[in-house]
Amino acid sequence: MVRGEICSICRGSRYLCGLTYCPLLVSFYSRINVKQVELSEVLQGSSPPSVFVGRFGYPKVNVGPSLPPQIGDTSTYELPETWIGKPLEEILIKRLSMVVGVTQTRVKDVGSGFVTRLQELALSERSVDAEMLLDKRYLRRPLFGEELPPIGPRVLLKDVRVTGNPYFGRPVEKVYSDSDLKAVHAVLILYSEGIPVSRIQRVFSVGALGRLRDRRLVPTRWSITAVDDIISRHLVREVKELPRLGEILVYVRRYVQNLFIAVLLPGMWSYEWIEAWFPGSTWNPSGRMTAISGDHEGPLGRSEYALTGGCYYAARLAAAEHLLHGLRRQATVVLYREIYEGFNIPIGVWFVRENVRRLFESAPRRFSSLEEALGSLRGLTRVDVQDIVRSSYVLKTFGKVRTLDSYWRKRG
Repeated sequence: MVRGEICSICRGSRYLCGLTYCPLLVSFYSRINVKQVELSEVLQGSSPPSVFVGRFGYPKVNVGPSLPPQIGDTSTYELPETWIGKPLEEILIKRLSMVVGVTQTRVKDVGSGFVTRLQELALSERSVDAEMLLDKRYLRRPLFGEELPPIGPRVLLKDVRVTGNPYFGRPVEKVYSDSDLKAVHAVLILYSEGIPVSRIQRVFSVGALGRLRDRRLVPTRWSITAVDDIISRHLVREVKELPRLGEILVYVRRYVQNLFIAVLLPGMWSYEWIEAWFPGSTWNPSGRMTAISGDHEGPLGRSEYALTGGCYYAARLAAAEHLLHGLRRQATVVLYREIYEGFNIPIGVWFVRENVRRLFESAPRRFSSLEEALGSLRGLTRVDVQDIVRSSYVLKTFGKVRTLDSYWRKRG
């Protein structure tokens, strides 16, 4: 059956083409929103809120607000914590309907009137009405990347006006007003107050946190990973004070052409993240072999950026949350992900963070040995279990490396 015949039967509902979203629906709605931008120099809408900070040309970068051409509650457009369970094309349509007005700004110009207006938008707890004056001659395609959710069409911004009433909420207002509080401490305060990670990342990005003399805009991509790293490092420090897990736990989750597996082993905190990208998936579009990569850290953590990028830190945050607030145990954590053909569009590390959170909400299977645990995975993974073990530093060395405390116990 040829592509046109498949589409006429599927009609965007059955995914007969093998993809995880309907490209025709996404393209259709995206074209509508781009035409709305082309027809008018003034765009009115409700920002979720959303602000984009680019990275090219740093320290002078493209910065600006993002809003869809509609008035009302658009908060879910910028809240990945609510996206799991929704069709992928629904998320893409919402994200690509938001027009990003950008202008070049120096990252240290956080005291300017323009950046102050952006901060009013970004810090708000709920949607804010705004108005953008655009230059129609500058229109760029949507932006996709590994770290950040899809970004809609970007248009040169002449000016922006906040017409609604932003509401920050007490926690955000407090850290924003404290000009002597370090950014790291501010991030942790917001997290302890229950502020969603995605909102903390946005506040961090617009230079609203930290000592006044140190505040600056942070590219959106960088802010996402930075906040995941800051929070997970803090959680891991607390995890390392907990008693150790006394058994092996295995968690499994399948979601939208992805398989997530967690293996929790007795021992000191260590962590590993492994990805297997199948031919026809996002980061292995034309390969013939499954591309497997991973990175890990021991009890002392790591100082270099992980080879697998932002997903490593997003997954580490979710794992540390489960150990600290769920199990109340310290453990060695191996997280494994298979990404299958059809999942071929980068949508951001939120997908990993929220799926690993859901993974740990499921009931685990319990084992007394690693051999039994690995045996339970046969038939679940498409990569041979032995190949997974060979790709894993933690699984290869588990039980073979003597820890310092076991040495002293033996001497005693």
